[in-house]
Amino acid sequence: MKASEAMRKEIVVLDGGASVAEASKAMREKLQGCAIVVRECKPIGIVTERDVTWKVAGEGRDPKAVKVSEIMSSPLITIDPDADIVEAAKLMKEHEIRRLAVARHEILYGILTAADLARHLEGYVDAEVRRILRYAFFPISHG
Repeated sequence: MKASEAMRKEIVVLDGGASVAEASKAMREKLQGCAIVVRECKPIGIVTERDVTWKVAGEGRDPKAVKVSEIMSSPLITIDPDADIVEAAKLMKEHEIRRLAVARHEILYGILTAADLARHLEGYVDAEVRRILRYAFFPISHG
């Protein structure tokens, strides 16, 4: 299964100059746990609920005064829309992250979360096992 088939297309996109309060409001309105930060329409980072909790609220900072560019994770870790979701899972594990931006050539397509992977991997694994068993028991004869 491709990343583009498992990703969420509804994403929050904000300029790096937006405040954390604005980001939190937009994330809440769209029921999303993160926002992609852009500069000149190019994705450069990500801000998550955890960033807001740990880097702003947890430190007693004013969310109206803190810019998302100050707390975002950057560089943004991305995966190509045509990449396999198993590759996405490996990338998340390697970088110890729970969200990947789905992008190609600095064009943002969506966001892929660990929860999205969990939802889709079960069916994906079942289909792959069936394919392997079908090949093992009913090999294609070549003449």
